[in-house]
Amino acid sequence: MKIIKYTYKFRLEPTDDQKILLNKHFGSVRWTYNYFLNQRKDEYLNNKKSLNYYDQAKELTQLKKQEDKKWLKEINSQTLQFSLNCLDTAYDGFFKKRTQFPKFKSRKSKNSFTIPQFVSVKKDKLIIPKFRKGIEMIMERKIKGAIKHCSISKTTTGKYFVSILTEQEHIPLNKTGLSVGIDLGLKDFLVLSNGTKIKNHRFLKHYERILKLNQQSLSRKTSKSVRYEKQRIKVAIIYEKITNSRMDLIHKTTSALIKQFDTIYLEDLNIKGMSHRCKAKQNENGKYLPNGQSAKSGLNKSILDVAWGTFIDVLEYKALWNDKSVIHIDRFFPSSKTCSKCGWINNNLTLKDRTWICPKCGEKHDRDFNAATNILNEGYRINISVGTTDYERGAKIRPKKLGTSNETLKEKEHYVPETTTSLV
Repeated sequence: MKIIKYTYKFRLEPTDDQKILLNKHFGSVRWTYNYFLNQRKDEYLNNKKSLNYYDQAKELTQLKKQEDKKWLKEINSQTLQFSLNCLDTAYDGFFKKRTQFPKFKSRKSKNSFTIPQFVSVKKDKLIIPKFRKGIEMIMERKIKGAIKHCSISKTTTGKYFVSILTEQEHIPLNKTGLSVGIDLGLKDFLVLSNGTKIKNHRFLKHYERILKLNQQSLSRKTSKSVRYEKQRIKVAIIYEKITNSRMDLIHKTTSALIKQFDTIYLEDLNIKGMSHRCKAKQNENGKYLPNGQSAKSGLNKSILDVAWGTFIDVLEYKALWNDKSVIHIDRFFPSSKTCSKCGWINNNLTLKDRTWICPKCGEKHDRDFNAATNILNEGYRINISVGTTDYERGAKIRPKKLGTSNETLKEKEHYVPETTTSLV
């Protein structure tokens, strides 16, 4: 038994009056965030001083007393203060080099606000400050545990949702004693070392044609007109369908893996680097030369469509809940090029080669299954030899030289990567 934080997400069905008040909350929170972000920037440019949360929280109280800012009193005070807290967190992340500099919020993107206290649910209704009668919720399951806070959001398709954070007791899944190596790919979403393959449904490609037609229709409409808004919603619904389909596959797949295996080994992929644009090439006269970006753009779109990063994040937090392990193998380990039977390395292997035959032992390999098997074996080797410790999962890591295609791992010094794995 352990205490975990679990979030429930439900669809809201507000009345027309409640929609007006919700939209006021969205606008006020956005205005507060942008107003004080602009104030911080001006203060630093003019006086070389940096404001903090407490300075701006005091000023927010004074703003409500002004005649032209009285509309701020219609909004829950703690909700406005929480937006200041978010701004302070964004600045803190920027100065610690975790994120980029904070940006101004736009009404065109997803709107949301948070209620940090006094949240309850009664008879399928969400009870929060300023909404005494409660907002109708579509509850397909009961809420367990103590409610901490909630966030209300409005999607680009005009739907309202609430995410309720709870603290509850959780019983971890039973141990199975099984381990698996997983090769993440594009031809197949996942290939497991036990031979199982999970299909890559290519959701974006599936809806690409209808998405193109609707976007073309949107481009012909007059901006901000009634017809433009109707067509914009049609485009947003298609994108929403793609996102929902992708997340459905990820949640079902990760839940099945956590139930079946105790230890899961993955490659530590540099997804940002793999999907990065090619560097521009110029000749002596400054004229730009072909750099292969037109060919790589399709690969980049496929990498982002398959959502490896989201899959790994979901898998890791579910493993943490259930006392399971997700271990990352060094990203420079040649999993596809190494023969899983004898250890010979095929340095001539290209992306086009889906199968290959080891010239040393004669074993025929499926590229992805061979990689998954090598990932599992490498995970076993690291656990036995050096244990599992944290290592920097960044692009600055460089590998040690493993040797040529005519040499095996056994014939060289025993390979120990510069960095070890990260255990969740």
